[in-house]
Amino acid sequence: MTVLLAGCSGAPDDPGKAGERDASTSASASPDPGGGTGTGPSPEEALVPDPARLPKTRAEARDLIDRVIAGPDSFGPGVVKRSPYESDPATWPVLGEYCVWQQRKPAPSVLATLTRSFEVPAERGKGPVRLGAVVTVHRTRSDATWEMAESIEESMRCPTQQLREGEQIGSMIAGALLGGEATQTTSEDSLSELGEYRSAELGGPHHYFWQQAQTLQFTVAVTGKGAKGRTEREIDALVVHAQGTMLARLESAVEKQS
Repeated sequence: MTVLLAGCSGAPDDPGKAGERDASTSASASPDPGGGTGTGPSPEEALVPDPARLPKTRAEARDLIDRVIAGPDSFGPGVVKRSPYESDPATWPVLGEYCVWQQRKPAPSVLATLTRSFEVPAERGKGPVRLGAVVTVHRTRSDATWEMAESIEESMRCPTQQLREGEQIGSMIAGALLGGEATQTTSEDSLSELGEYRSAELGGPHHYFWQQAQTLQFTVAVTGKGAKGRTEREIDALVVHAQGTMLARLESAVEKQS
């Protein structure tokens, strides 16, 4: 069943939002006993992992992230690194009481997490496209599903969110799609949001698109923030391409070898 929500969940390319949630916090959309946010396929149906290839320590989790997370080429031609390129792995984004993202210590459920920031540079008549990718490795699959549930809760709680000083997203439409529903066959659970991005630097409103997917104990997310002269189709294509690349890398990294 597809779920549509009004709200937003922020932007993983921003220091105030990396697509992760505190898995110890209860969410209004609780996962089912099997660990998902609904009645989607079990991990055995979606992906058969090799237990020996699943990370159990912080070092193993960081190694997997390095092999899975997007680089500039994962989005397609013309994308470059932004500065700072990588987030501080000792920080964890939390949506505060007043819908403002803050950096805190990572939740106990997190083995490792990393955010990278990218850009399609400005050119004649077109502003820069800001992009971000994040991979989080939780200790358990249940912890990862709580992160997804928190995303839904945040969408309902904060219809407008401040990413950092001078940056805001709002007017969001959010959707959730479990594995096996419609054409969603790449993960156990998938969330997406689109709406409006406003920036003191780039003006607005501009198109905003975010996707997050969960498989096993992992979540991956990608964000695209538009600018003057950039089309919705252009932004969406960048996000979808990078998300697909990371999910394919993740499957290759942990699946059982025949």
